[in-house]
Amino acid sequence: MFDHVQQVEKFAAALQRVRRHAGLSYRQLADRAHYSHPHLVRATNGKQLPTWEVTAAYLHGCGVPADLMPVWLRRWEEASRDPRDLVNLLENADSLEDLGAALAALARPRSLRVLEQQTGIPRATIQAWFHGSRLPGRDRLDHLVRSVGATADERAAVTRAVERVSSGRPRPARAA
Repeated sequence: MFDHVQQVEKFAAALQRVRRHAGLSYRQLADRAHYSHPHLVRATNGKQLPTWEVTAAYLHGCGVPADLMPVWLRRWEEASRDPRDLVNLLENADSLEDLGAALAALARPRSLRVLEQQTGIPRATIQAWFHGSRLPGRDRLDHLVRSVGATADERAAVTRAVERVSSGRPRPARAA
C-alpha cells in the first residue's frame, strides 16, 4: 500500500498526464478551468492534494468527460485520506463523541445522502453516529466502513474503538 505522500504524488502525476494528453499549457488550462496558472501548477506539484473543486475544474478544463468524473472522485478520495491519521484518531477515541468524529473523518468527503445511497442506512442514523449520540451496531457499522473503502487497519481500529467505547474501558496507555 502507498503511504499518503506517495498517493498524493501519484495523483498529481496523473493530473499532469491528463493535461499533457489534452495538449494544454498551464496558462491555456487556467483560461478553461477558471483558476490561476500558479494555482493549477500547485495542484500538480505533488506536495499537497488539491481540493476536489480545483481537481474537477482542472479535469473539466482538460476535456475529461463527465462520465469519468466519478472515477476521478474515487481516486481523489483515496488520495485525500491519510490512513495513519484515521487509525490514530480511532485508537484515541475514548467516548461516543470521539468515535463519531473519527467515523465522520473516515467517511469524508461523502455527504450523508451519498452514504445513505451507498449503504441503505438512513441518514438520520449515520448522523447520530457521527455526532456521537448513538452507538452504532457492529454489522451496520461494518457495512458503512467497508462501503467507504476503509483499509484493513482502519476496519480493525474501528472494531477496537467500538469495543472500547461500548465497554466503557479506557484505551490502553502507550509505552513511551
